[in-house]
Amino acid sequence: MIKGTPELIAERREAIINACEQLYQTMSFREITLKEIGTVVPFSRPTIYNYFQTKEEIFLALFEREYDRWNVDLEIILNSGTTLDADALADALAGSLARRLQLLKLLSMNNYDMEANSRQELLTSFKTSYGRSMRLVREILKKHRPSMKDEDVDGFLYLFFPFMFGIYPYTAVTEKQRDAMCEAGVDYRYQSVYELTYNCLTRLLGREEKEN
Repeated sequence: MIKGTPELIAERREAIINACEQLYQTMSFREITLKEIGTVVPFSRPTIYNYFQTKEEIFLALFEREYDRWNVDLEIILNSGTTLDADALADALAGSLARRLQLLKLLSMNNYDMEANSRQELLTSFKTSYGRSMRLVREILKKHRPSMKDEDVDGFLYLFFPFMFGIYPYTAVTEKQRDAMCEAGVDYRYQSVYELTYNCLTRLLGREEKEN
């Protein structure tokens, strides 16, 4: 059992997640270790094990926090005072993801390994935040696109959420990757997170309007 006041426990847990987030700005998932994280937190490395047993658990907690942050944006869209048309809704959702670059970066990782190397209670906590994102998008569609049938909403969710896994690799490209594409003769126009997401959403929502 972790010792300390609830405030201290929450503070130290947040410090560990923050350290992981800081390192993830310049290092890859493979390069980051518990030892590296231990050099950033303001307490001894063994203390980390009181909160997280693996680096995958720390990344999962960071992942959960990113979903929670996106959920705040989704709630704002849901509670918009006016009904949004398809274009305005696509703009709002695309804008919300454009502000969540780290969420998209985490989505592009091997989530199977991350989840497999995390304890059940931490995985359940993560899935709760992820599930809330799906429910919020569902509620957004029900409010702003009331003509959509239940099966249309399901179809939207199971196209858009898998689509999110591929946004980061198509928008965050290194110079090495650009050079390789050029040398390979691949003609590809790179788009921003907003552009790629907006184009996808307008097609999904536009298809719904045509079918109705």
